[in-house]
Amino acid sequence: MSETVDLIEELDLSFHPLTQKLWHDFELLFGRHGACGGCWCMFWKLRGREYDESKGDTARQMQKSVVDSKTVPGLLAYSEGYPVGWVAIEPRSAYSRLAHSRTLKPVDDQEVWSITCFFVEKKHRHKGIAVELLKAAANYVKEQGGKIVEGYPVDVKKEEPPPFVFTGTASAFKQAGFEEVARNSPARPIFRYLIK
Repeated sequence: MSETVDLIEELDLSFHPLTQKLWHDFELLFGRHGACGGCWCMFWKLRGREYDESKGDTARQMQKSVVDSKTVPGLLAYSEGYPVGWVAIEPRSAYSRLAHSRTLKPVDDQEVWSITCFFVEKKHRHKGIAVELLKAAANYVKEQGGKIVEGYPVDVKKEEPPPFVFTGTASAFKQAGFEEVARNSPARPIFRYLIK
């Protein structure tokens, strides 16, 4: 654990909401292919065929439209002025795919902010950045007046390739102070952080 703390201190991370001013940094982090298979972090905002047909440049333009509308879709993590990580965080209502998920159906009728996606630059993985992104997301929600932050990690028993854990891992959520509140599928718990 102290090794992770040392790594985090060494990285000197800062976190910033994705705005028009930082769009180029988002593109830089996600690369030519839009992070994972051209998603541009639109997977949870589009359903089925609409998502499949939008991967790549169309998804990039859709996300840019979100940012251009002055909506903040998430936070960028920086180390030494360079973007190294991303977490998607918005009110649950922003994610149409969540609204139709049986596995990730609402726990109750409370308003929640949902953490749906992570992306960490390859050379910065396995350094605890996802945990710090979770903490930053909870702080951001607090600043926006939110009371509950929710996430939908994968409960993995062994290391999985990044495309399989883009929603985060249960262990990272636990390390960031989140608690499991529901599990409708063996490997897909729902975690929450209550803001005081």
